[in-house]
Amino acid sequence: MNTYFRILSYAPGLTPRLIKFFVFSLLGVLFSASYLGLLMPMLEILFDDKSDAIIPPLPDPELSIAFIKEYFRHHFISIVVERGRIDALLFVCVSIVSCVFLSNFFRYAERMTASRLKVDVVKNMRMDIFSSVIRLHIGYFNSNRKGDLISRFTNDIGEVENSVMNSLKSVMKEPITIIVYLIVLFMISVKLTLFTLILLPVTGGLVAEIIKRLKRKAKQSQEAMGRIVNILDETFGGMRVIKAFNARNFILGKMEDETAYHRKVNLSIARKNELSSPLSEFLGVIIVALILYYGGQLVMSGDQELRPEVFMGFLAFYASLIQPAKNFSNGITSVQKGTVSAQRIFSVIDTEPVIKDKANAVALKEFKHSIEFRDVSFSYEKESVLKNINLNIEIGKTVALVGPSGGGKSTLADLIPRFYDPTQGQVLLDGISLTDYNLESLRAVMGVVTQESILFNDTIFNNIAFGMEQVKEEDVIQAAKVANAHDFIVQTEDGYQTIIGDRGSKLSGGQRQRLAIARAVLKNPPILILDEATSALDSESERLVQDALTKLMQNRTSIVIAHRLSTIQHADEIIVLQDGKIAERGKHDDLVRQNGLYKKLSEIQKT
Repeated sequence: MNTYFRILSYAPGLTPRLIKFFVFSLLGVLFSASYLGLLMPMLEILFDDKSDAIIPPLPDPELSIAFIKEYFRHHFISIVVERGRIDALLFVCVSIVSCVFLSNFFRYAERMTASRLKVDVVKNMRMDIFSSVIRLHIGYFNSNRKGDLISRFTNDIGEVENSVMNSLKSVMKEPITIIVYLIVLFMISVKLTLFTLILLPVTGGLVAEIIKRLKRKAKQSQEAMGRIVNILDETFGGMRVIKAFNARNFILGKMEDETAYHRKVNLSIARKNELSSPLSEFLGVIIVALILYYGGQLVMSGDQELRPEVFMGFLAFYASLIQPAKNFSNGITSVQKGTVSAQRIFSVIDTEPVIKDKANAVALKEFKHSIEFRDVSFSYEKESVLKNINLNIEIGKTVALVGPSGGGKSTLADLIPRFYDPTQGQVLLDGISLTDYNLESLRAVMGVVTQESILFNDTIFNNIAFGMEQVKEEDVIQAAKVANAHDFIVQTEDGYQTIIGDRGSKLSGGQRQRLAIARAVLKNPPILILDEATSALDSESERLVQDALTKLMQNRTSIVIAHRLSTIQHADEIIVLQDGKIAERGKHDDLVRQNGLYKKLSEIQKT
């Protein structure tokens, strides 16, 4: 139940809303019970052959159901005696209609309260998981499947909405109905009610066992759906490779295996879910038959407590109790299924980001002097990537990182904006450890251009102005001109308002890269990180992009990860990384003369 109440806590003003819900539910149940309660005195008085009915005296006022019952009998018999049975029958019909109207009015109010609660919970939970996911560090997304995260955001939230929130009425209202009706049943006949309650645990035990097994299967179903969504994400993102390598059958096989498993689990869930309702109904009929037998014996034995009309009233109340009991049982089953999804959601929400601000973190207002790596080592779990790096990057200088693949170039650059933190040592900016700065203020002074241009399915204007507010159009145009992007932008269908498609699919690689550079130009950061920004481009695109990068790097501190050494020959310092260590460092000409790794790499690229 802790998970259930945590789900409900996402609704603002939960306590007053629950009070309203309970009040409306209670009033609805009381009016529903009232018109059923009218049956017994009506049957007794209207169809009694005795014509000399005596009006009973008014009872002494007190807060009890007996007072209400005797008060009603006084007025009802008064109508029978003074006005006749026809008027009494009219009074009965009007009373029933009034009670049913009020019962349904409060039922509507209760359901609308629950519906408002549901939509608020779903909206706030969806925003909470999204907010939690985007604050997690980069490494989390490398070790967790995107498809599984998307499944939690869509399928699991949907399951919470359908299974948990839709069962709110069953789980929280039906106990009120059951309690009220049980009180009435005890008032009618203690013996018969106790006999009934002895039989109920049999039904409850069987349904509880079904619920227990259902919860385990529901978890397996949601995990399987996460894997299915992941296959979809990888398939749609890698369609070119799938077609190029004729891997259609391979992908179909993976999807077939996963969907077959999902089908098997869901069929098992359906079998148990569908069994709970008919089983409880069948057991309910058995209990009713036993009640009829036992109660019939009491009536025929002349028990004054259980006259025929009272027994009929008991059966009417008990029959009305069966459906709420079934609803409550089904609601608990549904909640158990939905809480599995909720637990998967909360496991993400409760994940603490590895990279976060200290309690006393300070805001970085201005970059003044240098970035320093002091005895920095870094490992992905057990794999050592950087080993004892010492490096100083002065303001306004361009430092290039080169070396074989897997040497640690990108990891070294990722430490500067704190996508990761060092395993050992520290990175300092102006002599202060990066961990002492507020994350947002730290990243505000940095711009990143990667090999894969990260663009969004939006307009060109919004992609360039991404993350910035109240940007003027002339500033966006100027940034695009610096990035050599303005000419191709104005030739598109709607200019700067052209939608570029998923991940910029409507643009060429060079065009996408120039938009990414324009975004960095508009941000105008003092520190620039370029991660192999030209390595995936053709010669013409590379020339345009490299020209744009040269303009962008002017008067900025730049860390350039280069695949093509020809693009970084004018760097102030070139750092050659091999196996996570600095193998060589210096200017281009000095490194060539050293006749080491850098020269070998340079000669390989010339051939």
